[in-house]
Parts: sequence; structure tokens; C-alpha cells
Amino acid sequence: MMELTHILNWRRITPKITTSGQPSEAELAELQAMGVGRIVNLGPHDNDGALEDEPGTVAALGMIYDYIPVDFEAPTDADFEAFRTVLDAHPDEMIHVHCIYNARVSAFFYRLAAAGGGLGASKAASILDSIWRPGDDWADFTGIEAAKGQPNRYKGYEY
Repeated sequence: MMELTHILNWRRITPKITTSGQPSEAELAELQAMGVGRIVNLGPHDNDGALEDEPGTVAALGMIYDYIPVDFEAPTDADFEAFRTVLDAHPDEMIHVHCIYNARVSAFFYRLAAAGGGLGASKAASILDSIWRPGDDWADFTGIEAAKGQPNRYKGYEY
């Protein structure tokens, strides 16, 4: 199985699902070359580091683009349901899910695992902790009680 570990915070969730921070245009082409047919972006287009025309780049590569812009300070249940709907509707596709840093994405997969879907809870917790430890604004969304009153902390910076 091809691994693109040079992409920021690259993680393999399942044989058919990978995640990362924002891929470059060249990295999107690498994802397509490894068989990814669908890109799911949870990072708003106006974030620092977002590509100028990611939907156009993805379309030019022959992939499908799903855009679920998640406000980092206020992730919602509707965001999660949109994410879950995309994954549930395409169980046999190779999918790559990203945001800017893989913080939003790892929190979404953590919540999915906690709800009994996707990867196991311990693997989801391990992936989450290998990228960041969500703070107060993500506590209710993830169900992590220890996050209440805490700042967001990032692996390699704050722990």
C-alpha cells in the first residue's frame, strides 16, 4: 500500500481512507495516482494555506470534490452528519479527507469511532493524540470531557 508520509500529518485510517493536512496541487496528483477518487475537504477555502482553486485542481485530476467547511472554533453536529453521509455513501471508494492541519479531520474520525463507526476507538484516540489534543471549543463535539477549559495543543509544539 502506497503511503504519502511527506504530506503534512498524513495518516491511513483504513485501506480505503487516508487523511492529512492541506495537500499541495502536486500532492493531490499523487493521491490520484495512488487510486484516490474522492477528496473531502473540511477546511474552509479562506484559511491560510488553502489552495487557490482546489475544486478545479481536483476536477482536472478526474476526482470528485466534497466540501464541508468546518469553522474551527465551532464545529457542529450538521458538519459531522455531512461528513458521515459522504463516507457512508461511498464505502468502496478510495477517499482522502483533509483540512489545513488534520486537526478537524482527526477529531471527526475520533467522534465517528466513539459513535461505533469507522476505525476502533483506541486507534482513533491514538491518531488524534499523534496530531493534537483538542481544547474547550472541541470538547462537546468530540465528547472529551478532559478538554473542557483547556486550550488546543499540538504535537511537537505544546506537548
